[in-house]
Amino acid sequence: MTPVEFQAVSSSLPTQPGIYKYLDGTGELVYVGKARNIRKRVSSYFNKTFASYKTYELVKRIHHIEFTIVNSEQDAFLLENSLIKEFQPRFNINLKDDKSYPYIIIKKEPFPRIFLTRKKINDGSEYLGPFTSAGKVRELISFIRQYIPLRTCKLNLTKQNIERKKFKVCLEYHLGNCKGPCEAFQSAEDYQQGLMQVRQLLKGNLSPVISRYKILMLESASKLDFEKAELIRKKIDHLEQYQARSVIVSKHLTNLDAFTIVKEADVAFVNYLMIQNGTIIQTHTVELQNNLEEEEADILIFAIAQLRESFNSVASEIVVPFLIDYPEKEILITVPKGGDKLKLIELSQKNVHHFKEELHRKKMLHLEQSNDAKHKVLNELQQQLGLKELPAHIECFDNSNFQGSYPVSAMVCFKNGLPSKKDYRHFNVKTVTGINDFATMKEVVYRRYKRLIDEEQSLPQLIIIDGGKGQLSAAMESMRELNLEGKITTIGLAKNEEEIFFPNDKESIRLSWNSEGLNLIRRIRDEVHRFGITFHRNKRSKGTFKNELENIKGIGEKTVTQLLQQFRSVKKIKEASPEEIKTIIGKSKAEIVKQHFEKKGGLDENPTPF
Repeated sequence: MTPVEFQAVSSSLPTQPGIYKYLDGTGELVYVGKARNIRKRVSSYFNKTFASYKTYELVKRIHHIEFTIVNSEQDAFLLENSLIKEFQPRFNINLKDDKSYPYIIIKKEPFPRIFLTRKKINDGSEYLGPFTSAGKVRELISFIRQYIPLRTCKLNLTKQNIERKKFKVCLEYHLGNCKGPCEAFQSAEDYQQGLMQVRQLLKGNLSPVISRYKILMLESASKLDFEKAELIRKKIDHLEQYQARSVIVSKHLTNLDAFTIVKEADVAFVNYLMIQNGTIIQTHTVELQNNLEEEEADILIFAIAQLRESFNSVASEIVVPFLIDYPEKEILITVPKGGDKLKLIELSQKNVHHFKEELHRKKMLHLEQSNDAKHKVLNELQQQLGLKELPAHIECFDNSNFQGSYPVSAMVCFKNGLPSKKDYRHFNVKTVTGINDFATMKEVVYRRYKRLIDEEQSLPQLIIIDGGKGQLSAAMESMRELNLEGKITTIGLAKNEEEIFFPNDKESIRLSWNSEGLNLIRRIRDEVHRFGITFHRNKRSKGTFKNELENIKGIGEKTVTQLLQQFRSVKKIKEASPEEIKTIIGKSKAEIVKQHFEKKGGLDENPTPF
């Protein structure tokens, strides 16, 4: 649209507050803005010398203009943010933050469960959050379950079902992790008290939770139940330690939000700290693309609105490094000159600068991994190991177990120096009984390359066996059985010394500690460790490993429950004397348990806490 064409329509534009939309010839929304006076603001685009090429490009694309009149500048601001979030016009500020944030849900059901979810649906449940880190959410849920007994089962605990005695308490009840609402051992009112404590904890306000436990401790002590009082005291200590680990800005501060911004050319970074009860409960940094060279203050205002909405903030005060004209007049804007609020701004600035520098470092690392650079590293590794071919396809194997139990294996694949995650593989060990790293390595190497051969897939130029000489020898047995010996270079990597072994060589070789070839091998090794450990943890968390006690012939579920309730872990049962076990489950069953351990000569303890 030219200035002349605009003059023909300008008189139809209102002078009231509202939002205006620029659409191109195809009807696509390319820009949306807010204004106290729509006609005056839109006219400014056509009556001035363009300060930037981007503004020129925007005006050139405008085909027609739409507007919406609202009652106030604040309404215009809220509507503008809503439209930008929904349509993401190409010339508006673009907040690069497409993550799906996790919530803690208090499910709408009798005796509500709490758990992590990323889907927020309108089902009447209560959603706490969102949180910026799923790991942090899992830590919180684990902490909650350790100190606030809530059910984890999926039973339909309606009043009628409980009255009909349809359910029996499970192991969680006997271990003290649940108060047994399924058998009416806990009232709905008492259960709600636990949920209230959860809400307080997630808001960073542990004082009511700790106060309640102190009352219970004194009540137990007055009844001479000193054992229970001691358990409650330990819970209080752990809660206070957890509170100390939280980032406490000041106990004098209440609920507020703090924001800082760093702007570089057409990119800006904004950090957000959510403070509740003097404690930082959320911290998040976002990158924003400034597509029309907006002012720093305008970018910050936009980011504040988006982040407060995303994280459901209801704080009535916002702390910022410079004065902004925030449209929501009921919100207090504070620019601190000293004290705790200034320290808060300084902390936020540290976070935003760290985010910017880390992003810059990652981009530089990505640039360094150009095709020429990757080819150079692979050439260097080829020369260092004396390989016949360029190792464009590398695979690495590692075994994983937990305290000598539950063996699994993992394989990662690197192509052209980069991870090829679609080719990663996990292996549940099938043919090996007990813990035998050598036999396990032989099995998984055979299975991997037997399958590649059968499916006529390409084979790697280099195989790395993480574990040294013994595991390398085991892997080579499989390579010989598959007639691959001499066709693929296979090396062993000692776990601690980073020594490299070739089959049948007595001496190892060591690459220069700062060589790019060794750095690539380290990266591959670290990746297979991460991948294998993650798989192993997931297996344990899903309960796929049976408890050792359940496999003892003649020992039933009730006996297992009695033993675990008394000794708390399988390891302690193994270490207990026959007399100690006999007092719990009787002489005959105690003999069965001890004979089982003696026959095995050891015990694979289930690492899952009971």
